[in-house]
Amino acid sequence: MSDITTKQIFSQGVWDNNVVFAALLGMCPLLGVTTTAMNGIGMGLASTAVLLGANVVVSLVRNYIPKDVRIPSYIVVIASFVTIVDLTMNAWMHDMHKVLGLFIPLIVVNCAILGRAEAFASKQNVFKAAMDGIASGLGFTLALFLLGAAREIFGAGQLFGVDLFPEGWFHPALGFVLPPGAFIALGFILMWVKWVDKIREERAAKRPKPKEKKTPEEPAPEAA
Repeated sequence: MSDITTKQIFSQGVWDNNVVFAALLGMCPLLGVTTTAMNGIGMGLASTAVLLGANVVVSLVRNYIPKDVRIPSYIVVIASFVTIVDLTMNAWMHDMHKVLGLFIPLIVVNCAILGRAEAFASKQNVFKAAMDGIASGLGFTLALFLLGAAREIFGAGQLFGVDLFPEGWFHPALGFVLPPGAFIALGFILMWVKWVDKIREERAAKRPKPKEKKTPEEPAPEAA
């Protein structure tokens, strides 16, 4: 893993090993705040800020923390950045802070953030840890946005608060605004993700494989 490239980090964080699509982590905020696309983006960016800060600090102090207390230490680091994000949003984005409410402090117990700190940041340099924090955060934001947009469109006929359909053309399914609707929408999104992955695999299989360069054989020594 130490020789992983920045492109691979972003590919894995945003899509291939997305914390939601691949591991179904962070379900509490995923289902709780995604009643609209804007709420999903807000929670996703808040989580991205925490991921970035926690990964950088964990990478910096990884050689100074005893293995026996590394998990509690990581949680303290994560909680510190969650507090910073919480206070910042309360001061500068108060309306969004009121909407997200208790889910911002709950970022502390988001196992996706602790998992990236333990599995990646504690084994990599600061730059790669920071890139992983950004990539994983963007992947989480993507999942939150897709679910929030789906619930807002089918549950209210809107996107970012703007009506998408003329009056009388669309009857919202209010069940999508409720928690059971979040599970249904998530199921369809996961089905779409698997379909996209299947298409990508089929296209990759059809690509011609690069030809291996043959090394010239050395002539056999002549018999004396």
